Amino acid sequence: MSRNFDLVIFDCDGVLMDSEIVSARVVAADMTAHGLPTTPDVALARFVGTSLRNMKPIIEAERGAPLPDDWNDRMVTKIAEAMAADVSPIPGARAVLARLNALGIAWRIASNSADEEMDAKFGKTGFLDLTAGRTHSAPRLFAQGGQPKPAPDVFLDAARAEAVRPDRCVVIEDSPPGVTGAVAAGMICYGFAPHGDGAHLLAAGAHRIIDRLDLVPGLVMAQSVDA
Repeated sequence: MSRNFDLVIFDCDGVLMDSEIVSARVVAADMTAHGLPTTPDVALARFVGTSLRNMKPIIEAERGAPLPDDWNDRMVTKIAEAMAADVSPIPGARAVLARLNALGIAWRIASNSADEEMDAKFGKTGFLDLTAGRTHSAPRLFAQGGQPKPAPDVFLDAARAEAVRPDRCVVIEDSPPGVTGAVAAGMICYGFAPHGDGAHLLAAGAHRIIDRLDLVPGLVMAQSVDA
């Protein structure tokens, strides 16, 4: 059977792991401690899909003072600890990864999260047997000059690992920064919106919206991208 794509690239938070609210709790508590009272819901709405690197200057500008030099590293540790204690998979996540394996379809994970955070999430949920060796972290690329989403760097890193051209990759993303990065990488992006119409993802450049992960294998194997 012909394929539309040779590689599926998943975002992590909000696509495979129900982890965004967990991170938002940590961010909200930290902002509050630094003089900016914030609730988790507000932090989630403001920073979904935003890397810590890009978040830091926003918070500093709002508080009118710099954050500690080690803020990023400390936040990574706090978020990883929170994930190790309280995170769950998105419904259907493990099944879709197993199904792609059974079909012989290559897949990777491209995230703004640090490796420490992803290890905590996948360890807590029992996904490490599936995800080991398939994760790509934007912070891992910083030393080489890479940038987090909405830059395309982490998606291109995933494609290089499988020796797949960007135009043969499909990305599953749930945030505008992620969609923007995927499109900038020259990849087709399907917006994942299990709750809502995904209009904000279409506005960012998503090719279409899906609301269930079990749709992904069929979209890869279908005869038409628009099927």
